[in-house]
Amino acid sequence: MGSILTLNAGSSSIKFGLYDPDGPNRHFSGQIAGIGGPQAEFKVRGSQIPAPASFRANDHNEALAGLLTWLSHYLGKAPAVVSHRIVHGGERYASAVELTEPTIAYLESLTPLAPLHQPHGLAAIHAVTRLLPTTPQIACFDTAFHQTQASLQQRFALPRSWHDRGVRRYGFHGLSYEYIADQLPTVLDTHPGRVVVAHLGNGASACAIQNGRSVASTMGLTALDGLMMGSRCGRLDPGVVLYLQQTGGLSLDDTADLLYKQSGLLGVSGISSDMRQLLGEESPQAQEAIELFCLSAAREIASLLVPLGGLDALIFTAGIGENAPEIRARIVDHLAWLNIELDPQKNAANAQHIATVRSGVAVCVIATDEEIMLARHAANWLQRLC
Repeated sequence: MGSILTLNAGSSSIKFGLYDPDGPNRHFSGQIAGIGGPQAEFKVRGSQIPAPASFRANDHNEALAGLLTWLSHYLGKAPAVVSHRIVHGGERYASAVELTEPTIAYLESLTPLAPLHQPHGLAAIHAVTRLLPTTPQIACFDTAFHQTQASLQQRFALPRSWHDRGVRRYGFHGLSYEYIADQLPTVLDTHPGRVVVAHLGNGASACAIQNGRSVASTMGLTALDGLMMGSRCGRLDPGVVLYLQQTGGLSLDDTADLLYKQSGLLGVSGISSDMRQLLGEESPQAQEAIELFCLSAAREIASLLVPLGGLDALIFTAGIGENAPEIRARIVDHLAWLNIELDPQKNAANAQHIATVRSGVAVCVIATDEEIMLARHAANWLQRLC
């Protein structure tokens, strides 16, 4: 059946993996970092073929050309399918889809809704189209998992004509939540019940999951809403945007740059968008940014208890969620009224189960794996062809 190549393209990096469709089983994975810089970095894990000693990647096209050249030494042929992570799938796509010219054109039209992510995913698609013109490609969407939400959870209090034109809550980080939902029965060793998953990284959100399905999420039309993030503001009074433009003289581009790239941990601390660096800082500004992040996360998690009707388990995942015990502890402190309590030793060790035996809510740390979801969707797509 051939192999599956997964691609997760960011602004200056591409994560990749090679999988056998059976399972699917991972042969190896890696990352190209520093795209557009003077010297890109090529890392690979699990491959018998060493990474290139030097690697040029002035853009995504050159990066992928180098990756595919290196990959040809391993495979001797092109992969059977390339599976891309695409952040926004709009209203059309509730599952993975084969990429055709009309599909790509539709995804390009969604770029204003995900300006930090959509262009880079599309750049990878166009590069693979040029380099492997006969190899099929599929797109897997971060919005697809949330298509199960009730219409009421997706609505804004705007005139119906805008909802009919697609202005609604889509939710993001869906591939991560889909993976966690699949892991819940094994990790909890019981029926998943009412679960909130907090995906905490440079981008951050939370999702209410019941019976393996998305019930509600904190992100909305775009990936700006909800939790405070590395450089994104999170939930914001829309009047602030009007005020900034009316009195601050900000253009649309200036406003977008402020909300997406200058806010969040970076904006409040004035130091960095990286939580690891801020945790090592003693300045009042850094400490305020950390505390505001934790307060924002707790507030958004609590808001998801309304559609769930309660809480049986709280799951932490992604870079901060999996690796920052102090952040988990601070968030849970804000939620102590839920009869939720962490075991300090287990939390410090990043154990999978970190609640005390007295806690009325299970608390777990689960490492997410968006790439395996890309491979699974591709394997299912290949199976349908047979």
